[in-house]
Amino acid sequence: MIYGGYFDVTNKKKNMKNLEDKLQNLYRNNDYNSSKAIELSKQIGNDKKIIINIENLKLTLDSYMEVIDSNELDLINEIKNDLEKVTKSINILELETKLSSKNDKKNAILEIHPGAGGTESCDWADMLFRMYLRWCDKHDYKYEILDSLQGEEAGIKKVIVLIKGINAYGYLKCERGVHRLVRISPFDSQKRRHTSFAAIEVYPEANDDINIEIKESDIRVDVYRSSGAGGQGVNTTDSAVRITHIPTNIVVTCQNERSQLKNKEQALKVLKSKLYAKEEEKRLEESEEYKKAQSSINFGSQIRSYVMHPYSMVKDHRTNYETSNVNKVLDGDIDEFIEEYLKI
Repeated sequence: MIYGGYFDVTNKKKNMKNLEDKLQNLYRNNDYNSSKAIELSKQIGNDKKIIINIENLKLTLDSYMEVIDSNELDLINEIKNDLEKVTKSINILELETKLSSKNDKKNAILEIHPGAGGTESCDWADMLFRMYLRWCDKHDYKYEILDSLQGEEAGIKKVIVLIKGINAYGYLKCERGVHRLVRISPFDSQKRRHTSFAAIEVYPEANDDINIEIKESDIRVDVYRSSGAGGQGVNTTDSAVRITHIPTNIVVTCQNERSQLKNKEQALKVLKSKLYAKEEEKRLEESEEYKKAQSSINFGSQIRSYVMHPYSMVKDHRTNYETSNVNKVLDGDIDEFIEEYLKI
């Protein structure tokens, strides 16, 4: 039978064989503990999982067609109940075929920055932070908070999270841009309606196979005392690290590790990832995907609105997909928005 192009596993099997050959070469060189070997093993495991899912779906659909050809009404009524589940599985496979760029399978570094508006925007940034962590939990993605800065009264002024898992960047790149919240402010004694903004930046984690050279002469490293909530939460040593890349004026900070050395390593990793993303933007600036993403990055052109008053609605302005269940979305249920964006 003929289904869709995403049911043809020939190329997927060839790609997996190439990955297995690369992994075997690393084993021959006793390099099986390197991050590259670990990454290859993850990709091979993911490809095997996709191939098995595709082959199982083909068997399922073939069996359905046999039932339909038999004209046995009782059996036909039974498979109707499974159609929704099978359709969802097919949609997932179709989306995975769209995650084909070299960066899509990588880990993602996600940054959240509140816009103007003080406590309101800081609280909104914290709500988005919670939303993405809940989304990670639903998809069994691991995450590591690299840096965070609490707001003066509530919320967060900044947070940087490393999200680990196959296709983490491929999915989360859809979230890059400005997110807008409209609600009755819990911080306003007069219960007035407020509009808040927060910016999301997402870029792929730079792996060992990415050749980004950072010269010591191009960076300035400052150390300072980590901030905290008070008491034992405040670090008593200058372990926090701020790195400024002088040629590009990119500044990264990390303060969540107790060790100054570890914070510096993490900050350099983030800097390398940002420089890599900057180079990729230069290379892809003429591509349709780049234009699609860039059109929504600046304040005033939000990609998504979350309205909690006077009505309930979350609407993505790029795809026009919307839902009235704001609480469900803020609890991490953003898959439909991601899927609709990837279909563009």
